[in-house]
Amino acid sequence: MTAGAQQQQLARRNVGLLMAAQALGGASPPIIISLGGLVGQMLASRPDLATLPVSLYNLGLALSTIPAALLMRRLGRRAAYVAGALLACVAGLVAWSGIVQGSFATFCAGTALAGFYGACVQSYRFAASDAVAPPQRPAAISRIMLGGLAAAVIGPQVVIWTRDAWPTAPFAGSFLGQTALALLALPLLLQLRMPPPQAEAAADAAARPLGVIARDPRFAVAVVAGVVSYGLMAFIMTAAPMAMVGCGHTVGEAALGIQWHVLAMFAPSFFTGRLIARFGKVAVTAAGLLLIAASGLLALAGLELLHFWGSLVLLGVGWNFGFIGATALVTEVYTPAERAKVQALNDFLVFGTVALASFGSGRLLNTAGWDTINTAMLPLIAAVLLALAWQGRRRAAAT
Repeated sequence: MTAGAQQQQLARRNVGLLMAAQALGGASPPIIISLGGLVGQMLASRPDLATLPVSLYNLGLALSTIPAALLMRRLGRRAAYVAGALLACVAGLVAWSGIVQGSFATFCAGTALAGFYGACVQSYRFAASDAVAPPQRPAAISRIMLGGLAAAVIGPQVVIWTRDAWPTAPFAGSFLGQTALALLALPLLLQLRMPPPQAEAAADAAARPLGVIARDPRFAVAVVAGVVSYGLMAFIMTAAPMAMVGCGHTVGEAALGIQWHVLAMFAPSFFTGRLIARFGKVAVTAAGLLLIAASGLLALAGLELLHFWGSLVLLGVGWNFGFIGATALVTEVYTPAERAKVQALNDFLVFGTVALASFGSGRLLNTAGWDTINTAMLPLIAAVLLALAWQGRRRAAAT
């Protein structure tokens, strides 16, 4: 077998392992998101603090993006990913302990600790794209997102089957399930064979300063599209379970709504890569933002179960197109010597915004209501669509 064929085989193997690890690691956020606000309502001293556990998870993820990137650069991706899974085991136990003891602060500490694992899981898509040739990157990113299909089933089903497993502490068993999922991911991550970090470090002299890259209009538009796609999705998804329960729907119906939403987030990955190859990254990203706008309009149409579920499904598909398209746009901006710091900056900006969005969603839901949340996102989407149209014209002129 030639060296090129061996390299392609190794790349396929790594992408397959990362896809399976995504299925397990991606199941943790649905547990935290679907239950975080409900446990917060049960334990918090004030109603406006109910979404704090979810917000702290997103904040922990955002703050962990740069340390995780530095750890990957120093020790390699495999070591960093294994460390993330081990910390997720601890995080699940801490969250479980907080519920059993009735301690809101301890529960919040557990969800915040889970953020480091979330940062590692989010970087799986970049690890896959770095393993293949540039024309294959959108397809590799889509394959990693396919692991989310299993996560969309695993996470909510863990909630449904384990929420009453601890009779004296509702929902505590679900966070033990979170620990079990991280343990199952460890053997997969230990089998990864990624390039040693020294191979990237040797190219540091050729890398541009991060400030120069950040001022590149291509980077700015890609980051803004990713920020808005992911930020709006997190904003709506954090508030949706509480809004559903507040409108008379059951906890199980809220969890199933999140399950349909997460399925819709990842199911299009079967063909998103092909759509990008056919229509281009800018067009697919714009289509995603239009679908997110459509989800808001459907949510404004009524408060029946089908309005909530339909809105969450459109939101998920829109996120898939918008976020995968924006990620693919980011991969055009950096060289191999620059990718670690550019990927870290991109994820810090995206997930920092997600954290801010989730901090504000609970307060806005209590003060302004569900309709206001869905109305407020429409002007943001319009602004990003204009930026993408400008970027599309620039690309066409360059071609």
